[in-house]
Amino acid sequence: MKEIEERENMLNQFRLELMEEEKSKATVEKYIRDVRYFYSYMWEKRGTINPEMITKELLIEYKQYLRENYALSSANSMIAAINCYLEQIGRSDCKIRAYKIQRQMCRTRERSLSKEEYLRLLGSAKKRGQIWLYLIMMTICATGIRVSELPYITVESLCTRRARVELKGKSRIVILPKELCMELRRYVKKRNIRTGSIFVTKNGKSIDRNNILHAMKKLCQDAKVEASKVFPHNLRHLFAVTFYRIERDISHLADILGHSNINTTRIYTLITPEEQERQMESMGLII
Repeated sequence: MKEIEERENMLNQFRLELMEEEKSKATVEKYIRDVRYFYSYMWEKRGTINPEMITKELLIEYKQYLRENYALSSANSMIAAINCYLEQIGRSDCKIRAYKIQRQMCRTRERSLSKEEYLRLLGSAKKRGQIWLYLIMMTICATGIRVSELPYITVESLCTRRARVELKGKSRIVILPKELCMELRRYVKKRNIRTGSIFVTKNGKSIDRNNILHAMKKLCQDAKVEASKVFPHNLRHLFAVTFYRIERDISHLADILGHSNINTTRIYTLITPEEQERQMESMGLII
């Protein structure tokens, strides 16, 4: 079918454009997936996937469909993908605005991982003999790095206690705490890892993030931690929250986390409703 061939050619070109912009592999795949999803919607509503038949009216209908079926944050991420695609194919006239989302004032307690729960997860991993998982969780939580940045924690970085992370055209230095380096040195010596990335499989490949996630989930029952709280990014979140409570410097925290926009960092400064209530009650403004 000619329309399908034309769409695939345009998607392949879109993929190349995203890669040239140095988008991460995960971002590229998400954008392609989101554009395909839009084309499925277009086929259902218009009976065609011809890019020339894309209209502003169709995009506005699609936007409303996303609002009715997805959380606004998810809808906005899908709108961002289709807008990027529209610009690439020369149809900027059809781009649609993202939904405005009121800034969150408090973080939900149900999703927040506490230090005590983190320590129980570490204990469970160690008890199971999963030292690789124990050290991965500790490395993320002690440095604030993303799980995708683990390959930059190398044998060489243990000597200087500094790891250079280079992703998405950006570079930053991650400080490795002394105690963490001592743990990692024992690990690489036992595993006979002499150079390069520390967290690798027996074949020398980086440990897949899904394997890390699934392994973490299996610790939940023994550690008595809700599974909804247990995922790699929540370890980074715990680092950020703990750092901010001590330092109270959002600009410094943004630099450490590798955020180019300080608004991204703001989520880590949120307090729970209970904490906000205690602060308001301690103000002494009610006679």
